[in-house]
Amino acid sequence: MPQITVDYSAPLDRRGFALALHALLAETVDASLDSCKTRFREVEETVVGDGSSEDVVVHVEIALLFGRTDATQARLSEAVLALLPRYLKAAEGARLSVEVRDLENSYRKR
Repeated sequence: MPQITVDYSAPLDRRGFALALHALLAETVDASLDSCKTRFREVEETVVGDGSSEDVVVHVEIALLFGRTDATQARLSEAVLALLPRYLKAAEGARLSVEVRDLENSYRKR
């Protein structure tokens, strides 16, 4: 735990972002650095709105063990949105989003 997935269509410093994100999670939701796991999925094509522009998209999904308050999850989302542009090669016009959610009760790890 935390399980992090980043879908991106923009040039992104993946390693730098993941390391900064892990430190942010450790500070914000009291997660250990060793428990943070991030995977990246490059998105080949995105279409935003009417498709008339070449918008790039980055969506970060963070799944945590149950127990964080809505306020804590919202604070984390805002912090991730503030962090993300520092690791994009061209943040201007990028569509950025973050979702923080609880892991399902069936989650197990080894």
